[in-house]
Amino acid sequence: MRRRPGIGGLQTAAAARDQYRLLGENVAKLRTDLMKEQLATFRSQLEDFARKHKNDIRKNPTFRSQFHEMCAKVGVDPLASNKGFWAELLGIGDFYYELGVQIVDICLATRAHNGGLINLQELCKLLRQRRKSDRELVSEDDCLRAISKLKVLGSGFEVISVGKKKLVRSVPTELNKDHNQILELAQAQGFVTVDEVERRLSWTSGRAIDALDTLLDDGLAMIDDGHRDGKRRYWFPCVSSITSVGADS
Repeated sequence: MRRRPGIGGLQTAAAARDQYRLLGENVAKLRTDLMKEQLATFRSQLEDFARKHKNDIRKNPTFRSQFHEMCAKVGVDPLASNKGFWAELLGIGDFYYELGVQIVDICLATRAHNGGLINLQELCKLLRQRRKSDRELVSEDDCLRAISKLKVLGSGFEVISVGKKKLVRSVPTELNKDHNQILELAQAQGFVTVDEVERRLSWTSGRAIDALDTLLDDGLAMIDDGHRDGKRRYWFPCVSSITSVGADS
């Protein structure tokens, strides 16, 4: 018959467990301290890199995007505040703040035309036209970073994906799956008809008309009845190549 451990044995086992626990905690602390030390080193090197390449970061969009990726890997957000080291060194917070203000202006100026939904590429094009006198070039990555900071304003201001395109929404309109499918279908030629929606998406006439009427009421679509075939076209400026009006006003 197997003997049960006595009090002494239990105490020895408990002491051993305590030792293993303390050993584990010490190892974890050493690893944490080492990671903190390495992270501090990385951040110091990042600051040195930023000082050395300050002009490239400000003037070259590709270089600026790569710099942001480096910052993200060490947990640094140069856009978190307009005060402090990064703002003083690069003025990068001011750069994106200015972009954000210009993006809001463009979205407001084109809202009557596109219903508050604009193609990201079109937005960047209009932004570059507005800033053509500036030396600092602007990329889609810059626009996305500036837009991400506009979310604090509410009223929409977010990027949504429809098919292969990215659209910037500046109104709190909620698009459901049906609306997204119509917008994706319209990307091919900039418009759709009720018949095309029914045929391509295998929808009933009622479903197609209901979704299109909602998009029309929200200002995202425009009607064109001037065709010989008598079919109404629903144009979508946010996915078509029509030049946005009012952007320069």
